[in-house]
Amino acid sequence: MAIITLGANAITALPAGVGGKVLQALQTNDLTARATSSSSYVTASNTLSLTITPSATSSKVLILVSSTGGNTTAGNAGHATIYRNSTNLGTSHGLAQFYGGSSDTRSALGISFLDSPNTTSATTYQVYIKTNGSGNMDLNWNGANGNIQVFEIAG
Repeated sequence: MAIITLGANAITALPAGVGGKVLQALQTNDLTARATSSSSYVTASNTLSLTITPSATSSKVLILVSSTGGNTTAGNAGHATIYRNSTNLGTSHGLAQFYGGSSDTRSALGISFLDSPNTTSATTYQVYIKTNGSGNMDLNWNGANGNIQVFEIAG
């Protein structure tokens, strides 16, 4: 990659070891509809889970999740989040929320999160879901293709 600047001290290339390079890329899919009526986060799917071993403690991990989600009861919300091992990377409301404005509200689910795990140990990223009231939080509704992608980015 070349950088062109004006002046006597122009930089013509980035030095070796500069961060931002993708070092690993992993993906898995899940075609099974999932649902929970739990008000606490539960594993959405053992299939929407990936384990990556970062090559350096300075590496970042980019996690991308896509599917469909929703809550089956009007006036209630469904929540989705990503866990790193046993740590919720979101808030108590997760990283994505679905409000059941009317019965059986469904929409696309997209989560992106850039993590700094600060480890070279095997690290698992997994989707978890919950509902805040009655009804179910649905994931991969009607057999939609859910997937999770994990990228190690050089720090």
